[in-house]
Amino acid sequence: MIQKLKKKFGGSLAEVLDAHRKIKGELEQLQGSDEQLGALRRKIDQQQAELAQLASQLFLKRVDAAKRMAKVVRQELEALKMGQTVFEIHVTSDPGELSFGPDGIDQVEFRLSTNAGEPARPLSKVASGGELSRVMLALKTVLAERDHVPVLIFDEVDTGVGGAVAAAIGKRLRALGRYHQVFCITHLPQVAAQGQHHFCVEKSQDGQRTVTTVQSLTGQAREGEIARMLGGLTVTKKVRETAAELIADAGK
Repeated sequence: MIQKLKKKFGGSLAEVLDAHRKIKGELEQLQGSDEQLGALRRKIDQQQAELAQLASQLFLKRVDAAKRMAKVVRQELEALKMGQTVFEIHVTSDPGELSFGPDGIDQVEFRLSTNAGEPARPLSKVASGGELSRVMLALKTVLAERDHVPVLIFDEVDTGVGGAVAAAIGKRLRALGRYHQVFCITHLPQVAAQGQHHFCVEKSQDGQRTVTTVQSLTGQAREGEIARMLGGLTVTKKVRETAAELIADAGK
């Protein structure tokens, strides 16, 4: 019998005894499996209760933060001449077990109404391109110090605006430059004058091919481009002086 056991469990009596200890331990574990399963279930229930409590606390903090954030975003939109705009942040939660995730149990939705008397609807469904860009600019301005996105690109965020609105947009883009690398494509001198670096992008035809060139503008060249944006084809001395003032006033 001993020889058979040695042959089956490794060749030596010590290995037979070691196998006996392992099998005995597994048997004892199996015999106590119901008790262990009950303990594990109680632990799961306890941790789920703690998770639900933490998620509920996070929900309440998000609701409070959403109210404060919506208020300051509306102030920014008013400065961007979107004073009639209704901006809301809706936070809802689903405490169901399957809804737990790394960000809690909440769903956050930005809602917007740009017409008086119209209810606020999801931002992605009702905002035009220009409105969406200005809302994004307002959000980025409010979150400038906390937003860790390194590069922001605004493609004609000033579409459909001019004058004081364009100047307000330009100042906010420049302010964002303190925290992010900001690229802005614009046709408005009030916005272009606020840039720390100015590039002129031109498209031309070279034989049968279309060629796009990018030129860095500084000094008189930049002043001339801002003047062209202000006055069109005819650049007068007064227009050039206005362009110089815009550049000089940038960042003030």
